[in-house]
Amino acid sequence: MSETTTEIIKSNVPPQADNMMMENGVPTIVSNGVGLPAVNVMSGNEQLHTISILVENQPGVLARVSHVFARRGFNIESLAVSRTEDPTVSRMTVVVAGDDEAFTQMGKQLLKLIDVIKVIDHTRDDLVGRELALIKVKADAAARNEIMQIASVFRANLVDISEDTLMVEMTGKTDKVDAIQRMLEKFEILELVRTGLIVLVRGPKQT
Repeated sequence: MSETTTEIIKSNVPPQADNMMMENGVPTIVSNGVGLPAVNVMSGNEQLHTISILVENQPGVLARVSHVFARRGFNIESLAVSRTEDPTVSRMTVVVAGDDEAFTQMGKQLLKLIDVIKVIDHTRDDLVGRELALIKVKADAAARNEIMQIASVFRANLVDISEDTLMVEMTGKTDKVDAIQRMLEKFEILELVRTGLIVLVRGPKQT
């Protein structure tokens, strides 16, 4: 297990989760190490936690996991789901706001779900994090050049052009996606979709 990973592990894990830690057959919660935090301080005791949830790739799992967050009053800031290198396992990357104590209890509740394999809090992990956004902007002849210049500065791609619109594809850290969105708002954003944050731990350690 990564020395910089906060990990909550359940005992009835499937065979593919062979890197999990147990002590005398009891699930353990490990929190140690240092690194670049994946947590932002919010008002009061609330923080933004970035977590990975490994689940069995089965119908209905997303709904059950989301219900745990809703039942405990957590607001999901972003959620991204995809299959992993193992097609039987999916990874949920969740950014959620909450205080540390309530977050720990929520993690324990997640692990009671039969389809949940592992929950990892990346608070102290050194991460690579990216988000993708597609932004459709109103673009008349007068605004078109300026929009293209903004896209160039942010190293974004123009993926669709029509007589009245431009579509910008932006991939990067969340704050960079936020920044280009703010820059394009003055031209009138007609449509916007964002994937939510995805992360992996740097180096050879598994996320």
